[in-house]
Amino acid sequence: MGSCRSLAWCRIPALAAVLALAPCAAAQAPPGSEAGSAPQAARVARVIDGDTVSLASGGVVRYIGIDAPEVRRREHGHWVLDPEPFALAASEANRRLVEGRQVLLRFDVERRDRFGRLLAYVYVDDRLVNEQLVRQGLARAHRYGRNTRLAVRLEAAEREARAAHLGLWADGEPP
Repeated sequence: MGSCRSLAWCRIPALAAVLALAPCAAAQAPPGSEAGSAPQAARVARVIDGDTVSLASGGVVRYIGIDAPEVRRREHGHWVLDPEPFALAASEANRRLVEGRQVLLRFDVERRDRFGRLLAYVYVDDRLVNEQLVRQGLARAHRYGRNTRLAVRLEAAEREARAAHLGLWADGEPP
């Protein structure tokens, strides 16, 4: 190899080695992860609703695996305050859990939704906020696309909330 005619040709064996090892690295990655999906620390600036927050960095995070009642709806191109049952309670619970706090964002297969929001499991002090909201009966477990790594855990939390008749399940059936 000492007689490479150009520097570019000398780099080909190194590039081939990197490409050959790439599938091995991917095979060792944890389930549901992909390149660039390492956990990310962030500070929550404000709570938008029961399953969405705005970060101090300017991004918006939509919680993976849950669906909280809506606080607002679109009407003629504008957002109108029209809270569904338990929407304000879900927003307030989310506020108590995360607003102004440092959180850890963990990602699944799909990192962003069609609106450009980050999709994440949100942790505060090793507690999964997504699960806490479902466990309190303030959100439903809901599978979206391929982001299902913690779906079974969130569905178990919903079964517990239903059995205890909490929040959305207070009357035994969702509103």
